[in-house]
Amino acid sequence: MSTQADQAIAALRKGHEDLSALVAGLTAEQLTGPSAADEWDVSQVVSHLGSGAEINLEAVQASLEGRPAPEFEFNKGVWARWDGMTPQERQAAFPVANQKLVEAYEAFTPEQRESHKIDVGWMPEPVDVATSALLRLNEFGYHDWDVRAGLDPSAALAPEAAALISDRVEGLFGWIAKPANLDGRTANLLVRLTDTGEVLGLQLADPVKLGAAPDSPDGELSLTLEAWLRLAAGRLKAQYTPADVRITGPISLDDLRAVFPGY
Repeated sequence: MSTQADQAIAALRKGHEDLSALVAGLTAEQLTGPSAADEWDVSQVVSHLGSGAEINLEAVQASLEGRPAPEFEFNKGVWARWDGMTPQERQAAFPVANQKLVEAYEAFTPEQRESHKIDVGWMPEPVDVATSALLRLNEFGYHDWDVRAGLDPSAALAPEAAALISDRVEGLFGWIAKPANLDGRTANLLVRLTDTGEVLGLQLADPVKLGAAPDSPDGELSLTLEAWLRLAAGRLKAQYTPADVRITGPISLDDLRAVFPGY
C-alpha cells in the first residue's frame, strides 16, 4: 500500500505533467489574461509556482546536505528574478523549475520517505517528507486551479490533489478566515459533502472551527468536496460556483465568501 508520501509525490508528478502541458500551449494573450487569483494574470500565477518550486527545492537540498533552510533573503532573490521575467520567460522556466522539485521528491528512498526531515523554513520544526510534499501539493493544487479557471470558469481542482489536501483544510482557517466580516453574527452549519457522504460541522465564530456535525444546526451547506475545498480557500466566487451548491438558514453563500476571502 502506498504511503501518504508516495501518494503526495505521485499527485505532484501528475499535476506537474498536466500543468506543464497546458502552460506550454498558452498564447501570449492567454498568458497575460486574468487568472482566478485576484490581481494576478496567468503568467504571474505560473511565476509564483515556479519561484515556489525553486524555494522548496532549496529546502529539500539543504535537508539532504545538512544545511539550514533557506533564509528569507534567498526567497526574496528568487521572487525578484521571477518577477523580472517576461510572461514568455515564465512560460519556459516553470516546467524546468517544477520538474527539478518533483524529481527531488521522487528521489527519496522508501526509508527516507518514512524518516527524513525537511526544514521548510516557516514551520515550528522540521517536517517529514509526506508533510513537505503535501504542503507543496496544497499550494500547487490551488494555483493550478487559478490558471485553469482563468481560462475556463468551470474548471475544478485536480481530483488527485483534492483527495489529499482535504485533511489540511482547517489549517487554512487560522490565517485566512475572517469571521469579523459577519459583523458579529455567528452560526453552526452542517456541511454535507454530496460526493463523499461525509458530514461536518462548521462553526462560524471567532475562531472559525471545523468539527463534528451539530445536532441542531442553524443551516446546511450542501456541495461536493472539491467545491468545499475551494470555498475554504476563497475560490468559490459566484462565477466559479457549481450549480449544485445549496445553502439553507441565516447564512448565505455571500456570507461564507466574506468569511473565506482567499489568499
